[in-house]
Amino acid sequence: MKVNVHAVNFTVDRKLVGFTQTRLDKLEKFYDRVVNSDVFFKVDNTSGKENKIAEIKINVPGDEFMVKKQCKTFEEAVELAAESMERLLVKRKQKIRAFS
Repeated sequence: MKVNVHAVNFTVDRKLVGFTQTRLDKLEKFYDRVVNSDVFFKVDNTSGKENKIAEIKINVPGDEFMVKKQCKTFEEAVELAAESMERLLVKRKQKIRAFS
């Protein structure tokens, strides 16, 4: 799957991009018709420790899904967002099977 990584107001290192790519590749097990995905990394300007935001947007034929998670690290945010996305994709697959 093609993963586009966008970092807002900072540069992202290769390690985080690699982690994100491998984690999102696992989503194809749940729904194989994923067209592409965009991942946006942002740092919230609050003084709290949980200021790293990861947004995952996945395009599938006829629809798109968006999940946003805020955590202490980008890796943790990507992991939680990917788990939420797995549930959405499984729901979508079951819905399509019910109609066909």
